[in-house]
Parts: sequence; C-alpha cells; structure tokens
Amino acid sequence: MDKTYQPEQIEARWYQRWEADNRFAPSGEGTPYSIMIPPPNVTGSLHMGHAFQDTIMDTLIRWRRMQGHNTLWQVGTDHAGIATQMLVERKVAAEEGKSRHDLGRDAFTDKIWEWKAESGGHITRQLRRMGASVDWSRERFTMDDGFYRAVQEVFVRLYDEGLIYRGKRLVNWDPTLHTAISDLEVENRDQQGQFWHFRYPLADGVTTDAGKDHLVVATTRPETLLGDTGVAVNPEDPRYASLIGKEIILPLVGRRIPIVADEHADMDKGSGCVKITPAHDFNDYEVGRRQGLPLINVFTQDAAILARAEAFDIQGRPLPDIDPSLPEAYAGLDRFAARQRIVADMEAAGLLEQIETVNNTLPYGDRSGDVIEPLLTDQWFVAVESLAKPAIAAVENGDIEFVPKNYENMYFAWMRDLQDWCISRQLWWGHRIPAWYDAEGNVYVARTAEEAREKHGLSADLELTQDEDVLDTWFSSGLWTFGTLGWPEATPELATFHPSSVLVTGFDIIFFWVARMIMLTLKFTGEVPFKQVYVHGLVRDGQGQKMSKSKGNVLDPIDLIDGIELDTLVEKRTGNMMQPQKAKAIAKATRAEFPEGIEPHGTDALRYTFLSQATTGRDIKFDMGRLDGYRNFCNKLWNASRYVLMNTEGEDTGLNGEPLELSLADRWIVSRLQQTEAQVTKAMEEFRFDHASQALYDFVWNEYCDWYLELSKPVLWDDAASAEAKRGTRRTLVRVLEAILRLAHPMMPYISEEIWQKVAPLAGTLRDVGDSIMAQPWPLPEEAKIDEAATRDIEWLKGVIVAVRNIRAEMNIAPGKPLDVLLTKGDEADRARLEANRRFLAKLAKLESIAWLDDPAQAPLSATQLVGEMEVLVPMADLIDKEAELARLDKEIDKQDKLIGGIEKKLGNESFVAKAPEAVVEKERGKLSDFQAARRLLAEQRDKIAAL
Repeated sequence: MDKTYQPEQIEARWYQRWEADNRFAPSGEGTPYSIMIPPPNVTGSLHMGHAFQDTIMDTLIRWRRMQGHNTLWQVGTDHAGIATQMLVERKVAAEEGKSRHDLGRDAFTDKIWEWKAESGGHITRQLRRMGASVDWSRERFTMDDGFYRAVQEVFVRLYDEGLIYRGKRLVNWDPTLHTAISDLEVENRDQQGQFWHFRYPLADGVTTDAGKDHLVVATTRPETLLGDTGVAVNPEDPRYASLIGKEIILPLVGRRIPIVADEHADMDKGSGCVKITPAHDFNDYEVGRRQGLPLINVFTQDAAILARAEAFDIQGRPLPDIDPSLPEAYAGLDRFAARQRIVADMEAAGLLEQIETVNNTLPYGDRSGDVIEPLLTDQWFVAVESLAKPAIAAVENGDIEFVPKNYENMYFAWMRDLQDWCISRQLWWGHRIPAWYDAEGNVYVARTAEEAREKHGLSADLELTQDEDVLDTWFSSGLWTFGTLGWPEATPELATFHPSSVLVTGFDIIFFWVARMIMLTLKFTGEVPFKQVYVHGLVRDGQGQKMSKSKGNVLDPIDLIDGIELDTLVEKRTGNMMQPQKAKAIAKATRAEFPEGIEPHGTDALRYTFLSQATTGRDIKFDMGRLDGYRNFCNKLWNASRYVLMNTEGEDTGLNGEPLELSLADRWIVSRLQQTEAQVTKAMEEFRFDHASQALYDFVWNEYCDWYLELSKPVLWDDAASAEAKRGTRRTLVRVLEAILRLAHPMMPYISEEIWQKVAPLAGTLRDVGDSIMAQPWPLPEEAKIDEAATRDIEWLKGVIVAVRNIRAEMNIAPGKPLDVLLTKGDEADRARLEANRRFLAKLAKLESIAWLDDPAQAPLSATQLVGEMEVLVPMADLIDKEAELARLDKEIDKQDKLIGGIEKKLGNESFVAKAPEAVVEKERGKLSDFQAARRLLAEQRDKIAAL
C-alpha cells in the first residue's frame, strides 16, 4: 500500500472495475430487495440533497447485497418539463437567435432530444462519483418509449373510468412561462408589502349599524378588485348581521355584488369584511363555491388586464348574463401598473381609507422568478377521492410503513383533505396529453388518433387535432416503481422486484410524489409501490440556512470530494449575481469561511459525513468539521492497515490450521468485534445510519487502532513471545481488519475495497483473482466469541495505562521516561491481573518496574490516580524539580489571568456587547469559558505538586 491515503488514485479505478464486472446487476439469487432512485432532473447537477440521499440508498443496497439478497437499485432520470424546456430555449436563442415558436413544436422537441443525447448525462456521471451501485444496464428515462406507453395507458384508463376530466379551475399560473405549475414549484418569499384599506359603497341607501354608507375591506392585491363578486362577513359578527343579503356597488366598475355570510371572514381582523375574488384567489374560490358566487376573470395569460372580463359559474360554464365591462383605462396594463393606477383612482374618488405596511409572503415561480398568479384556466384534472381511500388504508393497515413513524401523520393530514390534482402543463416538452379534438371542440381520449376514430366510431376523414398540453412531470414519475419494470407488460422484473423494498425521500415531497405513487400504483398494480418509506431531513448549511444560489451558501459535493481553490469557489458562488453589492458580500463571507479554499476529502469521507448526520430530524446542518474528521478517519484506517500488512505479509497468519495462542488483547478485540457487528446491523435495520457509523467509528478508532494495535506490539516485537502467540496475534490482526472492511464497505466502498484486496489473502477470504469485497458476506456476530472476562481485564489494563499517562501529563514528565509504578489498595483480582499483564503494562505505559504494595501506609511520596478502588502510585523522588515546576505553573497561571482579564474587560464594555454581532459576542464568551477552565486545571496541578 502507498504510504499516504490518496482517494483520487483509487476511486475512479474501482468504480470502472465494478461497472465493467457487472457488479451492480441483480444476482438472481436470494430474497429480492429493490430501491427505485428518485429520478433526478435530466438537466441537473448533483447537489447536496442528491448526494445525501444517494449515499443512504447505496449504503442500503450494498449492505443488502452483502447479506445475500437479490438486489436491484433502479436508476433513471426525469425529463423535467419546465427546466429542460427553459434550458434548451436559452441555448437555441444564444446559438441561433431563434425562439421555440420560430422553430415550431416538432423541430424544437428535436432540439431537446439532441441536447439530451449530448449533455443530459451530467448528473448520472456524478452519481458514479458518489459510488452509486445502480444497475446502469436498466437505466430509464421518463420520456423513453416504454415509459411513454405506460403513461398513455394510465391516462386513458383513468379517463375511461371518469377519474380524469377537463375543467376550468383555479391554478398556480406562471405569467412568464405561460403554464400552470405545481405547489412544489412555487417558492414563497417573505417580504414587506402594503395592505390597502378601501371603502366599498353600500347600494340602495343602506347603512351600517354605525351609520356608515360603506364597508371597509383590505387587500394586498388592489388589481384584483375588478374581479370581485362578493364581500364576506362572519355570520357571528353582530356589526353586519343586518347587511347579509344586501349589496355593494363595486368601485370603479359599478357592478352590484352581494354581502354574504361566511366563516372565512375573521371578525377580529381589520374591519371584519373581506372582498371575495373567486377567479383570482384560492381561498376566495372556496368561498365562491360555498356561496354560489360567479367567477370573473380579469387577467390575460400575461397577467395584464383584459379589455372585457370573462364570467363563469363554479363549474367553469360561461355566464353570458353578467356584464363583462371593465374600465377602458386599465385595459392592457400589467397587473402591477394596474395596481398603481387603481390605488390612485380609489384615492381620487375618496375611497382609500388607509395604507398599512405589513410583512407577508409572495409566491414566485422557482424557474421563472416571476410572481405566481392564481388564474382561471382550462386544465386536466385527476379526481382523487376514490384513489385516496386505498392509499390511506395502505398506511393505516401497515402495508406501507413510514420511518420515522411521525411522518404518517403528515401523510394522513394531506391525504384526508386532498384536492383534485391538476395534471396538465402548457409546455412543449413532456408527455403530450392523449386527447383529440374535432373542429367543434369535442374531445376524444385515446392512445392515438386512429384509436380515437375506432373507439368513438368517427369517420376516417374527420380532422382530429391533438391536445397541445403535456402532463405534469409528477404524473409520469408517479408511475416510477412499476413503469420502470416494464408495466403494462407482465415482465419477470415486475414479478420479482415489485413492490420495491424501500423509498428513500425527503419530507418535502411526501405530498407531491410519495402520495401520488401510492395512489397510482395501487390503482394499476393492486400492490403498494414500496413497503417502507424512509424520510430524511433536508441538508442545510452550517448555520441551518437553506442552501441556495441567491444566498451564496451552496456547497457542491464534487468540490468537497475533489477540492476547490478559493478564487474558483468565490467565482462559482458569485459569477451570475446581478447585484454587485450582494456578490461582494457573498465573496467576503466565502473567503472568511474558506480562507484556504476546500481541500480534497474523497468520496468515502463525504459519504461517512452524510451518514453520521442521518438522524431523525428534519434539518441537517452540514458540518465541515465532521467532513475533516472523517477524512482523518480514512487516514487512520489506511495507516492502521499499513501497520497490519507490515507485520503480517510474508508471515504465518494461521491459514493452515497450525496451533496458535490468543492473547488477552486478541480475545478482547474479537469479542468487541462481535458486539460491534450486532450494533451496526441493528442500526442499519432501524435506518439509524448515524448510530451505525458511530458504532463502527468508535470500534475502529478507539479500540482497534488506539488500543489493540498497541497491545499487539508486545507480542509481535518480543523475542520471548512464542510462535503460537505471534501466530494468534497475526491472525487476529488480519481477520478483525478484514471484518472491519466488510462492515465499512456499504458506507465507505472505495477505501474498503482497496484495502480488502491486500488484507483478504492474509485472512483467507480472497479466493479468486477477480473477487471483490462487494460479493463478500456481511459479518455476522458469533455469540460464542463474546468474552466478557477479557473485556473486564482489558478495561482494567487500559485504566492503569491511562492513569500512568495522566500522571505524566499532570506532572510534566517526559512521555518516554521509564517510570517505577506501585499498585495498592486493590483486591486479589487486581493482583492477578497485574501478574498476567506485566508485559503489556511495561511496554504501553513505558515502565521501568511495576510492583504490588501490600501496605499503603508504606507508600513513598507519590502522584496518585484511581482505577476503581485500586490506587496507581508514581513515586516522585528524583522525577521532577518541584520548585522549577511550581515556577512554570505560576507563569502559566499568570498568562491565563491576563487572557481572562482582557476578555472580561471586553465583555464588560456595554458598547461592544450592544453593537457587535451576536455570533462575535458568543465567541468571546466561549473563549472566556475555555481560558477559565484551563486556569482551573493549572491551579489543581499546582496544588498537587505543592503538596508533594
């Protein structure tokens, strides 16, 4: 093995080898175990959420593969309708100076397929960097031919059963992209806005109980006033009880609208009166539905004011009796320009009561960056009520288990209040809706135009035009678990690997993806899509903030693996920033956080960091300190393996059955290995990857490396040790290390494979030249090898060694100076342990001698430590210069006093505490606490030496 651990030297080489050897494909043997990868966007790059999630899935798959399961990790990508269309539109505009409309639909979609062939594999290449052992031979795409067939089949069947319908409903509308979007694609941003309070005149000379001739309503969107069809008051509000059923004259428009009683109006908020605009607000839509109010749309698809409004009933049918007139002055104005004009006109008319500044949220399209507008449009919907019932029951009866279980409540809350699902999008890229129209607008749903003619008995010469819309990507990805396995064909893969074993996902898409997969899969296969749903938290930065380009706090997993120079990192975070001041602030913060850039850490260290943070919480604060620590862990394992190889290669490791003798240390480490194997396995079964990684880390670092390797040296390096003892220790070294590597492999695949190839022949587990750790059995604990007595003896031994080391540190005695040690006040078990372990104690504690003192009263002046009831004594005669040591400690105490005084003065300055950032003040308080603790330790040491 190389002297230093260099992950870049081994990672690409091993992944290529595994893939070439077809290691990721199902074995065809054992109980099936399958995971379907949540398909990343084909346009995307690997972000921290992907890397975290993929690490968990790969850990599960590698672990189950080693357990002998017939494993399939199904890979694929999503066509990402909006993202892909936008990307290729920008590309065509930059390269050809054309829009998609210049090219036409067919030519434009050809451009997208060309882009996918050339550049669409970026994220799958990055998956390989993370060590993902997916079955690449089965890679799927949500727009490939087989998946397209599945999508069509589901749509047509649902339509034929009356579960898909077309209707005019309120949706999230993106005025820039001209399409409906899902709630998941809406980003709600906090902002400071305004609340305009307007007077709405009462009709027919009616007045309020207070004698007012108007009601006051407040809105954050004055431009929607033009579409008001009612004013709501709470039915329990005594102020307005006499007005229910009366009418308002809608300002600027002149339309008469009713006053209705509805609980949506909050008596304690503002005036208690609420304007109702059912065509432009989701809450108002529900009020309109309850109260039978008409829907009046006043916006174009660009969110500009229409010249004439459009009126519909709640079923979306036109209402020709309603006057669609709107003031000419607003026609064609953008909604925000119209807002200013309407506010000015209301003020001029004496109808502006007041303007209030408020904090509120605005919905933005995450792709376009435009403010989303609730808009009444013709869309396709799935009626979900009958689909939701079996999906709820599947979780209630335990067919599907959420881990952690509390996420079931989130699932139930959403599923029991489910709204019909808008599945159409006004895009060109995606699964085009299999619906056909004749010249009169009649719709025929079928897989092809020919099938439509046959199915509905249409003449061959009747012209049919396909619906322009495409399906929401969540519709096609809802078929993921069974569509990837060949449905609607009854394939062997579908029979073997469905239902899948577990879905690994974030809690943020339980509604959008998990629930819809459950509904659609139960409907079309009669099976649940997965037996367990492991819900993980979301990866945030070290301060708990969401990682976003606009905040400049994004970490790229590949940069953490390969490293990145500071200037390149700064450019990466600020390169496309439109605001110079913001870019400057982000650059400054980046330089402060990463003054040396980011060093290479390798994939294994990153994976182990993710697993260590895979707790049951909702937020995961990514910790760069842990990443550094787990890179050190990789180095520790590498160096320990080099020690083992240097002491076993070319030596007798007991492969041929020769007699051997196990030392106390050998028996202890074998015993602890069994317990660690049980701990790690249990944690993995419970999805507690944090516990699994911690148990392995503690065993490797604290027990195998820090203690057992040291305890092996007195046996291996002592000429007096027998051949049987040396053979026993060598065999223990390699066999425990080989088991460690198998335990580590699902979490750290690269370093474990590289070392295993060297260690396995010495342990007798590498039988074929092309063998891989991937194909080795998962370590199983053996109860017979658990030796509690050995553990007790080793803990005693460690206690004595640590006691001597503590005395050295406290008394400032050189680590290499041989010491005379006395043990006293113990029992017969302590005496026996001393006699059995003199060799270990002498070597590891650097002792000149160690003896038992029967009469504690005869003890010379000594430094003392306790191990249970037993005292460990180090006689001080001739070991230290007492006066010199007291002088040194006095000097150190004085230094600490000055440091403490300086910080106390700073924290006593009210101006500093008031003006400095809270993080800076807390840092100073932390330093004060550290300095005070250090001073206490120095004072305790001084008192001990003064007493000698």
